[in-house]
Amino acid sequence: MSTFLILHGPNLNLLGTREPEIYGALTLAEIDRRLEALAAALGVTIRTFQSNSEGALIDALHQARDWADGVVFNPGGYTHTSVALRDAIAAIGLPVVEVHLSNVHAREDFRRRSLLAPVCLGSISGFGWQSYALGLRALAERAAARG
Repeated sequence: MSTFLILHGPNLNLLGTREPEIYGALTLAEIDRRLEALAAALGVTIRTFQSNSEGALIDALHQARDWADGVVFNPGGYTHTSVALRDAIAAIGLPVVEVHLSNVHAREDFRRRSLLAPVCLGSISGFGWQSYALGLRALAERAAARG
């Protein structure tokens, strides 16, 4: 059975109250519960982790090498600024899907550039919590196809 890390970056702990017109009304705990149910339906397992700290996110990516088959990662604002997260993704040798709740291409200019996307398997944005679900489905299907 495949196991995936669901990695949530900075400020996502404030979901449900933080700019709900952009990020939706679901809390992070509600998103995690929905992803756990989806994982069960897909026959995979997930572990979830959130941090506002760049270093903690890098540590989580490094540790995932020992147990995960892939990562669904919402790096939040670090998407546009973190060479260190980009290098960590490139170094771990796991497929990573970058996800965003909002459509980053329909927002401020600076949000349209991802430093992480070039080292990720793919990027999904604009579908609210379903961006995570689509990323998890993609990783699960990829793992199943690889046997």
